[in-house]
Amino acid sequence: MTRQAILVIDMLNDFIHEKGALVCANGKKIVPNIQRLLTWIRGRKGDDIQIVHIQEAHRKHDADFRVRPCHAVAGSWGSDFIEELKPMGDEYIVPKRRHSGFAHTDLDLYLREENIDTVVVTGVWTNVCVRSTATDALARAYRVITLTDAVHSKTQEMHEYGLNDLSIFTKLMTVGEYIEACDKGEDPWIGGGDAENKVK
Repeated sequence: MTRQAILVIDMLNDFIHEKGALVCANGKKIVPNIQRLLTWIRGRKGDDIQIVHIQEAHRKHDADFRVRPCHAVAGSWGSDFIEELKPMGDEYIVPKRRHSGFAHTDLDLYLREENIDTVVVTGVWTNVCVRSTATDALARAYRVITLTDAVHSKTQEMHEYGLNDLSIFTKLMTVGEYIEACDKGEDPWIGGGDAENKVK
C-alpha cells in the first residue's frame, strides 16, 4: 500500500501576505485549494497520508540574500505560516534555508522513518522551491505528484513553464482529482512522468 506525504511549501507571510517581503502574486489563489486538501486529510482515518510543512527560515546574512531580497528570516513574522494554513497537532515542520526542502534538512530522514514512497508537492513558487523540492525528491527515488491548482508562482508564465518542467517527471493532477483517486482506493501516482518523451 502506498504511503504519501503532502509537502506544503513556503505558505508563509513573506510569500503570501500582501505586506510580505517577497510576495508571490498568485499565492493567495491557491490557499482555498490547500485548505480543502488539508481538511480532507485531517478528516481521514489511518495514517497513510502525512502532512509536512516546509518553512523557509533563513539566517540574517544567508547566502540566498546575495541574489534575492532579504526574506523569511528565522523567527520573524515573515517566516511564520499564514493564518489560514497553520500546522495542526503533530504535523511535521521542516525549516529550510535553500530552495529545496531536501537541501541540508532532515526531510528525507523523516520520510524514510515514516515509510513514505510518494511525495505530493503544493505551495510556492512553482518554478523555484516547488520544482527544486520535486527534483530532489525524484533524485531520492520518491514518486512525485504535483497538484496543479495548489501551486503557483509570481506570474502565470512562471507557473506554466514550471508545470511544464514538472510534467516530465511528476504526475500532474488537480486537488479534486487527487482526492477522488484516493477515495476510490486508487494509486494517484500511476501514469506520472513522461515515459514516451512527449513533453515539449
